[in-house]
This record gives sequence, structure tokens and C-alpha cells, in this order.
Amino acid sequence: MTATSHPFLLYGANGYTGELIAREAVRRGMRPILAGRSKRKIHALATELRCPAAVFELSDHTSLASTLQHVRAVLHCAGPFAATARSMMQACLASHVHYLDITGEIDVFELAHSVDDKARRAGIVLCPGVGFDVVPTDCVAVALKSVLPDATHLALGFASSSGYSRGTLRTVVQTSAAGSQLRREGRIVSVPLGSQSRQIDFGSGQQLAVGVPWGDVSTAYYSTGIGNIEVFTGSNPQQLKQMRRANWLRPLLRKRWVQSLLKFGIAARIAPPTEQQRASTPSLVWGEVRNATGAAVSARLRTANGYSFTVASALAIVEEVMTNNYAPGFTTPGSMMGADFVTHLPGSSDIELYR
Repeated sequence: MTATSHPFLLYGANGYTGELIAREAVRRGMRPILAGRSKRKIHALATELRCPAAVFELSDHTSLASTLQHVRAVLHCAGPFAATARSMMQACLASHVHYLDITGEIDVFELAHSVDDKARRAGIVLCPGVGFDVVPTDCVAVALKSVLPDATHLALGFASSSGYSRGTLRTVVQTSAAGSQLRREGRIVSVPLGSQSRQIDFGSGQQLAVGVPWGDVSTAYYSTGIGNIEVFTGSNPQQLKQMRRANWLRPLLRKRWVQSLLKFGIAARIAPPTEQQRASTPSLVWGEVRNATGAAVSARLRTANGYSFTVASALAIVEEVMTNNYAPGFTTPGSMMGADFVTHLPGSSDIELYR
């Protein structure tokens, strides 16, 4: 049984990351069904890559269900996932098709966890976050937990100087209205933007890092059982000030027309990273666990650029799910693939552990 004999559905293939994944999949000899809302873009890409195509909105349940009859797995790449994941998950549950996506949105992970029983009964794997959001940090979390099993606190972080795709920035706009989030004693708690900051050595000296509502606030809890989790990203004093000022705008950001205006501006003005930028800007990942006695262990990891990493990671997990028998139900990348998975992907170093 091979991936090529049982194709997967790549929904959102017309997006920045989706197209990168489609091109690499074909280079590897895979022929996914390329799908999305844009008829012009999907058909052009599918014709170029000689892949089957499907064009439909996720609200078109008939077309979605009909397409899923021909695949064993879905790799969902159309965000913001808070607006799209539920429809795709429900269709996968009904069609007994494995569900994977590249989200980093906490609410989507929590949604997937809430339907774990349904996924088990359907006999499918439900694994959101198979890209840079959140594979490297999740693997680091699992590695740290293994060397300090009684850890009570986990901090994770990442830093990269590469640019962002339009889809990523639209997701940031949509989620920023809720502020930042962390996990305290097992519960997800909302906090003001910019209220968490610390110095982190990602591998080239200490630098300012600021708390963000990264998906690990959800996933790392299920991967490790650690009840106190924070996630940080490399920043600078000016960016930290801007985040704190943004708290005053959060009520305004909740208005649909404001979000639409900001997303339109992103589409018109933002250029995603070029191939050269991706190749020259690796990502740095860091983690730290502490236990009740104050013992601590830290970790560092270097990976390819987040978008290049997502392509390699997502396709590797798609192939694994379609060719091996994994226990059905909700899972996280680190739990399913193991801590060492990240180290075998192109551009990744070993996970360096230190006290």
C-alpha cells in the first residue's frame, strides 16, 4: 500500500504554503487531489502538476463528501483554521478519512481534542498542526519531558527573521483580538498582549522574547501532561511596546469590518518570503522545563525556515499516516511521531539538551 495508490486531498492548494506542498508532493512522486475555492488557481496548478483537481467551498457539503470518497487522508491548508477546520473535521469524521492540518491556532487543537471519541469510533487519526506550527516545539517538549519526568512548568520559544505569508498574517489579525494565552494548572488562560516577556538564548546569545498564543499552549499539554505552559517568540523592545499598545485596540479588532479592512491591506501590501529568503533564514527553537524543586533542563534546536519545514514535515506525516497503522483518535505530532522526528527533517539539527 503506497501513498500514490491512495492519494490524499490537499485543500487550500492555491495558498502560499499549500502550493509549496503541492509542488514538493509531485516532486516526490505523489499525486494528491488539489482542492480549494479558486477555480482559476486550482485548475492552473493542477494542470501544470498533472494532478486531479476539485473546486468547492467547505460549505458545499455534497462536493466535499463526494471528494473524500476518493482519498484516505486530508491535509488541510486553508486558514484561518478557526473558520475552516470544523467543516473539514466533521466531513472527515463522517467519511472515515484521516485529518491533518497545518494550523497553529489553539482553538482548533482544542476542537480536535473535543471530538477524540468520535475520531476513535470513526477509526481515523485526527492530528492538527503537522507543520512548523507546532512540530518542532512539540518534539522539543516531548524530549524535555523525557529527561525531567516530574516537570511542572514548560516554556517554549522560536525565533526567525523570515517574512510571513498573507495567510499567516490574516490569522494573526483574527487571533490578536483575544489577546495572548497560556496554560495555568491545566487551564488555558487569556492574558493581555505583551504581558509575558523574558530573555532567551536561542543559540546566539540572550535576546528579548515575548509571549504569544502559539498552538503549544494546547498541544504540549496533551503531549507531556505538564500543566503550566508558556510560548515565546523572539522580539525587540519596539515590538513589545507595539503589542502592549495593541491591547487598547482589541475591542475594535473584534469588529468584522475592521478585520476585513486589515486583511485586505495585508493582501494588497504583503509579499510572502521568496525561495531565496526561505533558504537563507533558518528557524531557532528553544525549550525549558522546571520541576517543583527548581531543577531545570533546557533544549535548543535549529530547523529549516518555517515554511520549508512545514512542507517537509507535513508530507512526511501524511505518508506515515497513509502507510502505517496508527491508533485512531486525536493526537499531537510529538506524541505520534516521537521527539526525534524533527531531527530527521531537512535542515534540522539534533535537539541539544543542557542544564
